[in-house]
Amino acid sequence: MTTRVAIVGGTGKLGRIICDVLAAEADYDVVAVLTSRSPLTDLDGADLVIDASVPAVSIDVVRAAAERGIDIIVGTSGWSAERIALVRPAIQASGIAALFVPNFSLGSVLGSALAAAAAPFFPSVEIVEAHRETKIDSPSGTAVRTAELIAAARREVGPVAAPHVDQRARGQQVASIPVHSLRRPGVVARQETVLSGPGESLTIVHDTVEPAQAYGPGIRLALGGVRDLRGVTVGLDSLIDIGIGRPAPGDVGDGGVDDGGAPGQVARATGA
Repeated sequence: MTTRVAIVGGTGKLGRIICDVLAAEADYDVVAVLTSRSPLTDLDGADLVIDASVPAVSIDVVRAAAERGIDIIVGTSGWSAERIALVRPAIQASGIAALFVPNFSLGSVLGSALAAAAAPFFPSVEIVEAHRETKIDSPSGTAVRTAELIAAARREVGPVAAPHVDQRARGQQVASIPVHSLRRPGVVARQETVLSGPGESLTIVHDTVEPAQAYGPGIRLALGGVRDLRGVTVGLDSLIDIGIGRPAPGDVGDGGVDDGGAPGQVARATGA
């Protein structure tokens, strides 16, 4: 049975990658490609909505999907646990599946999970994320998700040590974790999670090198996974067993890659 898909933000960078993935899948038919300014009545008739719009529009897209009883995959950045809480009642009342994906890169998902697994063993954790200068929101959705996972993993040991956070140069606190955002040309997407303790540090780095190659496998995973979901699900880590302990789904909003092992991305961990 063919799934009819409406893509919001389908003319943007991520939206075009999603369109290309769907074009190669026999079981999907793209029936509407919307911009961030298109009327949401254009969603009518779809079986699945994929949102790759902008943060200011995304919340209306999710609500419109819930009103119409259409499952939705949300790839737009800016969805913290607090923001998801604003739409959770509508999603639950409608009975739809809403899969929020901070990052379609499987390497990034693994990097965030590794950071959460290591976080209870280090008193200090900070995140530095960099994206191209055209990214309109900060911190990134991936950084927010990573911080929320770290905070959940540290629930028994308490929040991280983050001195002088009253100073603006110390970054924005997300779930008690200082996050520093860089917006500059010459980079696609990069995140460093720096964990520090007495006499040592551990840095987990993920680089997106070629977005289409990096995001394609995650997009296909989301397409297959959303069929079996109901209610709110956050992160592709909710759809795969990555083989390490992680917080229970309710803790963070419901919810091995070698160097060069995943196309279009690089993941590595360094100790010093």
